[in-house]
Amino acid sequence: MTNDELWQAVLAQIQFNVSRANFATWFRNTKILSKNQGEVLISVENSFSKEWLDNKYASLILKILRSLDRDTKAIEFRVALKKPSALSATRGTTKRDEEKERTGGPQLPFQEFTLDIKTNLNPRYTFDNFVVGGFNELAHAAARAVSENPGFVYNPLFIYGGVGLGKTHLLQAIGNRITELSPKRKIKYAPSERFLSSIVEAIRNHSIGELKKSFKDVDVLIIDDVQFFAGKEKSQEEFFHIFNFLYQSQKQIILSSDKTPKAIPSLEHRLRSRFEGGMIADIGSPDFETRLAILKAKCEEKNVELDSKVMEYIVSVVKNNIREIEGALNRLIIFQKINNKAPSPEIAKKLLESLIASPRRTTNFKKIIQVVSNLYDLTEKDLLSTARRKEIVKPRQVAMYLLREELKESYPAIGRRFGGKDHTTVIYAREKIAKELKSDDNLLTELDLIRQRLYTEF
Repeated sequence: MTNDELWQAVLAQIQFNVSRANFATWFRNTKILSKNQGEVLISVENSFSKEWLDNKYASLILKILRSLDRDTKAIEFRVALKKPSALSATRGTTKRDEEKERTGGPQLPFQEFTLDIKTNLNPRYTFDNFVVGGFNELAHAAARAVSENPGFVYNPLFIYGGVGLGKTHLLQAIGNRITELSPKRKIKYAPSERFLSSIVEAIRNHSIGELKKSFKDVDVLIIDDVQFFAGKEKSQEEFFHIFNFLYQSQKQIILSSDKTPKAIPSLEHRLRSRFEGGMIADIGSPDFETRLAILKAKCEEKNVELDSKVMEYIVSVVKNNIREIEGALNRLIIFQKINNKAPSPEIAKKLLESLIASPRRTTNFKKIIQVVSNLYDLTEKDLLSTARRKEIVKPRQVAMYLLREELKESYPAIGRRFGGKDHTTVIYAREKIAKELKSDDNLLTELDLIRQRLYTEF
């Protein structure tokens, strides 16, 4: 039996063990390169496929190979050498690229960065890579002023605007700039849901006094998405006292919301008054030229090139959400990595069809569970069970994340779907996946594949 015949026989059996979608995604253009002293060398398309096959399917492939060829002892995956494509960077190979090529590490051209554990700030978010335009220049100017003199100008600073317009970037840029200028200052950044969860837990455990004391040494408090304070009367009361203590101690307070303080429903008058006592700055929707500048900056950051017509198409259809512009770019990058060719304007339109159809696109709980189970080769019963096996925990967290992000289900409701888990478990899962998405290229690709299937396969 030749190597080609052997591999075709292997693929024939694999098709009975994995879904059609997974087979098409991970086994396309694979082949046996060589067999030497029982070691089989298998060629794969790219480093991401190499890592995925090695982690998920190596044991299955080895088992099938041994059933067909008893002399097989081990297998190894190797990335096929290819010529650089039009979308690939033309800026030369860096030492980091060379290291990844040697180690077979993930090579998707997303920027890697880490989370600052001490401050909870993401070093990626800086003023240098924040694109300024007429839609955000007031908020940017106020943010720069606060970063230069925290606690004394625009306190509190309240920034509001729609989803995906850069509020989080700007808030964290302030924190990173303050850290750069004054490394000894203690900065605390938190999404409002995590902040509120800590208050609820403190109230439940009768440790609210200890929680308040933990803010005694905080120099800068940054809370993202304070609209989620709405209706939480006890938490608002405790936050009011924390706010007053920090403000009276001339500590800087920075807040963001998707609406003005007056428009936040069920917000206590005294807290609304505090929010309005400093500087309120809005971030509007960027115009065409600014969106194009933002996309070009993202391409520069990710070290990729796009056809000018493709870029113009993206920013012509994604008008109100910078985050979706980056999502569209990521989808095109994934296409290039899988197919080793740059997407034409026609292909780009097809690839982004489901993305730009938002918010008309819909999904549901059943679809999410089906697609996640399918991608990770689990049964739906396993995914919804209370089992703690390693191979189930991460997919379950991904499913919880998607139920929150795509369907906006409440944390308690999601917990009930997974065997009655506590809402804090769901909060942890959502934040864990959100955090890992900022530095894990593989997970980012998995989520993009899931979303593509959610809105195209059913």
